[in-house]
Amino acid sequence: MSAYNDNTAIRRVTTHQLQEMKNRGEKISMLTAYDYSMARILDSAGLDVLLVGDSASNVIAGHETTLPITLDQMIYHASAVVRAARRALIVVDIPFGSYQGNSSEALRSSIRIMKESGAHAVKVEGGAEIKESVQRILSAGVPVMGHLGLMPQSIYKYGTYTVRAREEAEAEKLEKDAKLLEEIGCFAIVLEKIPAELAQKVAGSLQIPIIGIGAGNGVDGQVLVTHDMLGINNDFQPRFLRKYADLYSTMNNAFVEYIKDVKSGDFPNDKECY
Repeated sequence: MSAYNDNTAIRRVTTHQLQEMKNRGEKISMLTAYDYSMARILDSAGLDVLLVGDSASNVIAGHETTLPITLDQMIYHASAVVRAARRALIVVDIPFGSYQGNSSEALRSSIRIMKESGAHAVKVEGGAEIKESVQRILSAGVPVMGHLGLMPQSIYKYGTYTVRAREEAEAEKLEKDAKLLEEIGCFAIVLEKIPAELAQKVAGSLQIPIIGIGAGNGVDGQVLVTHDMLGINNDFQPRFLRKYADLYSTMNNAFVEYIKDVKSGDFPNDKECY
């Protein structure tokens, strides 16, 4: 069921509205989008935020990690999503190698994303290590969403996708990094795969919205990869994932039926011909 129709006056979700949602205790809904058709469905359902995630490297391109996707490819995906969405705030991941260690490159990357795709904000992974890059992006008036905890762009440093910040030292650094990101001007932070108690503590201590993925229910909103929650990736079943559909089976059965009908000559039938 669509959250709006063609006659409905659509009000675009903004970073200010997300802050208001946190202030009044309303949870923020966020899912990933990579293409026009899927983004239209997601937006019409009423999602608050659509994340053009570098997870496209995995679920769209089939890479093992998020690292191979390029800035040009992210802009391509973001442009398609922007053309489809009338309501949701569109946030785009700046891909690996396009902002770390060089604030000038970070600024160029974010400006390209905003100008060429029409997106509304960018997302970066890291804390104190990327402070200068975040500040440079913010200085140009580009809204920035942070990302702490498990950071997929750093997967080769971790060597594993297990829960982060279980140890006291890493938990303390995460809290400090979250506070730093808020202080320098990030409008929200994603916390990925960390203990629920720690995530709740961070959400309670910061004024900006905290979006969780595998971070419990004590945060201000949730994000999942759309292909995961729809059951298209049927072999990915982490503890934090709730599957709302089994589209792998549904689509596979449809394809099998199509093949059968073509082979038998049943498709197209007389009513399906001109």
